[in-house]
Amino acid sequence: MNETQLIGRPVIRTDNEKRQVDDPMREKLEFQADRIEAVLELHRVDAQVTGGTVTPRWIRFKVLPAIGAKISKIKGLNEELAAALDVASCRVSRRGAAVDVEVPRDDPKPVRLLPLYRQLTASPGDSIPPLTAILGLSDDGVPLLIRLPSPDVAHVLVAGTTGSGKTVLLQTVILSLAMANSTAALSLVLIDPKRRAFRPFERLPHLARPVIWAVEEMVEAFQSLVRLMERRGRDDRRGARPHVVLVIDELADLLMTSDVLVQQALTRLIQRGREAGIHVVAATQKPTTAVLGPLVKANFPVRLVGRVTSANDARTAAGWSGTGAERLLGRGDFIAVAEGRLTRFQVAHVSSIEIEDVVNMMTSDDPEDEAPDVQGVAFPLWHQLTGVFDQ
Repeated sequence: MNETQLIGRPVIRTDNEKRQVDDPMREKLEFQADRIEAVLELHRVDAQVTGGTVTPRWIRFKVLPAIGAKISKIKGLNEELAAALDVASCRVSRRGAAVDVEVPRDDPKPVRLLPLYRQLTASPGDSIPPLTAILGLSDDGVPLLIRLPSPDVAHVLVAGTTGSGKTVLLQTVILSLAMANSTAALSLVLIDPKRRAFRPFERLPHLARPVIWAVEEMVEAFQSLVRLMERRGRDDRRGARPHVVLVIDELADLLMTSDVLVQQALTRLIQRGREAGIHVVAATQKPTTAVLGPLVKANFPVRLVGRVTSANDARTAAGWSGTGAERLLGRGDFIAVAEGRLTRFQVAHVSSIEIEDVVNMMTSDDPEDEAPDVQGVAFPLWHQLTGVFDQ
């Protein structure tokens, strides 16, 4: 098993497995490192490539500048570096004393949710903590998870333009939560104004109510959640109540088209919901200050940001300047902003057919097709899937 990084708690698992790079890949990496050093030397920048990281979607070279070398000059050479490496784009950023040069792979490999889930729960004693969702693989190749009840998490904003992988990330969060938690521990409320993202979950047994499409249903759902929050606030008993996760596919559209009662209820849920065991995961492809500013700034401790259209949108979505989210590759290339740090990761992909198969198993009457209980026993069909990456 790989090391596991958990947002909401320090790293919880480690071992000594290391991902190996085959000889043809190593030769290519050495060639590209030589090209990077040649460009820097041509522009009189004293620096050396000292290592790197290979991920499913991109390659990061670690460049160590000499003392006194101007970092800004290296950042200004991103187009020259991209041309020298024969790639469409190149992302240059500082990390400590080093500079990272990131380029897309010409043979990208998707990360699959179901094999990743099985990997995390395969060994005796291994389990996914309660109310914890799988996000994907971080930039150093370890699984990235997020624990919703943590005070450092509570609510999550997902942002990304069309093609960023935002909808797949929401589906991965929902399915991984459902696989690792029983219906007694977890209730889901799904709001899908565009009627596309959550259709495969219509028969999911964890739903507190059918998937919500209509505005009228949204108003009633938000008011019901506020009443639940208030009732739980008056009740000191906390042991047996299930956590409720509200997932919204398009937050900006909801705010622009919904009744003011919905906006007020959503604001109350975000401000006070965590103490009542209610968490909000909201996504938007329009992370503009005009729409999200007052609501987002103080109430979403965790931001998961895919490719956006501009640096201004990247700053609004991430809450930080200079994240480079506008230069992400799309198709599941994301950054997580949490606990004062930024982590790049590749979203674990799950198809609509895979979702339907898992939901069918959860609702099946056949004892051989039983769904996993709270700590997630792998389904029989996963036994044939041995790796995290597609072969």
